[in-house]
Amino acid sequence: MIRMTRLTDYGIMLLTLFARDSKHGMKSARDLSQEAKLPLPTVSKILKLLARHGLLEAHRGVRGGFTLSRKPDAITMAEVIGALEGPIGVTDCCAPPSDCGIEKSCIVKSNWLRINKVVLEALARITLAEMTHPISFDAVPVEWKGGTRLAAAQKG
Repeated sequence: MIRMTRLTDYGIMLLTLFARDSKHGMKSARDLSQEAKLPLPTVSKILKLLARHGLLEAHRGVRGGFTLSRKPDAITMAEVIGALEGPIGVTDCCAPPSDCGIEKSCIVKSNWLRINKVVLEALARITLAEMTHPISFDAVPVEWKGGTRLAAAQKG
């Protein structure tokens, strides 16, 4: 199963709280912890990681906190997930360093690389700004080559 960690899920939620703030003001770990109903140590860990990867700016001092490093429409989900998870890869051979013993002789590697590219491109098209608006599941049809509908998401 392809699944993000809970830490990444929480990180996206925290970044969304920054993006929803129209003034893009400073937020403390404590305030975010209360707003998101997450433990303060978890929030602090995520904020430090996001700052280390350049998605947040840390401001020290009594009135310190964090701000987005860029506008929400300039931050993609590929960047966020990459910062929190590391290189995105649907299989070991898709993200360095590969740990697969049969990678050189694998007959499906090129197909996995193609699938991984599509996933990365999709994540790169979704911005943090878009994550602030809930969408329903029927907007973008996903189809098999033969035209059978698999899933959809409604334009919001």
